[in-house]
Amino acid sequence: MFGSRSEMERMSLLAGPMSPPSQRIHQSEDGHIMICNDDLRTRISENLRAFEPVVAEVDDAHHAAVAITVTDVGFGAELAGLPAYDDWQNLAGLILTRRSAQLRKHAGQWAFPGGRLDAGETPVVTALREMHEEVAIDLAADAVLGRLDDFVTRSGFVMTPIVVWGGPGLQAQANPDEVASIHRVPLTEFLREDAPRLEPMAESDHPILRMPVGRDHIAAPTAALIYQFREVCLLGLSTRVAHFEQPRFAWR
Repeated sequence: MFGSRSEMERMSLLAGPMSPPSQRIHQSEDGHIMICNDDLRTRISENLRAFEPVVAEVDDAHHAAVAITVTDVGFGAELAGLPAYDDWQNLAGLILTRRSAQLRKHAGQWAFPGGRLDAGETPVVTALREMHEEVAIDLAADAVLGRLDDFVTRSGFVMTPIVVWGGPGLQAQANPDEVASIHRVPLTEFLREDAPRLEPMAESDHPILRMPVGRDHIAAPTAALIYQFREVCLLGLSTRVAHFEQPRFAWR
């Protein structure tokens, strides 16, 4: 079973020692620099077309959607352990946020822009609407490249991840009522040799999944979506992530 002791040991062996952030470069595993351009868009689109997402049963009151938006890293991720740039960079990245400390649920946690579906909305409509409301990015439906598996959270929601092409030069601005900060994290950061990290959990047969980012880390459920994006969109694999656990702070 994936997530068993033997699987965790295998993942640990694959991870190997962590490379210092200053020594990591913006290359994929096949050695190609990952630029936010039409070639990358085609690669992600083709991989998503070949992927059959798992759709969970859900009622309208517990369905949410998030936007996994591919753009460039600009001036950098603004995170410890990742480079900052004086000039705008076209290296490819994802937009991630830290949720506002003022929010009633999941305050301060890592997240993709997203939220609950309003009545009559599809996951695509919700993901694009929430991205506009949270980070002031307004994209049309033709920017959507596809979707990943639904992820059922410990807090009782089904998250539908929508992969969106933001493209180079995309500007974002945080809505302070919902977002504390915006981070443009390089795609290559998710291809690190020490990612993902699996942590045993006493209350579950499956491990908690974390994705390292700079000197920090992101936990599931957001980390599970990042990991599946990596596997499906960048590597062309059909890796499933629904079984991975979330730390107890994400259960509420």
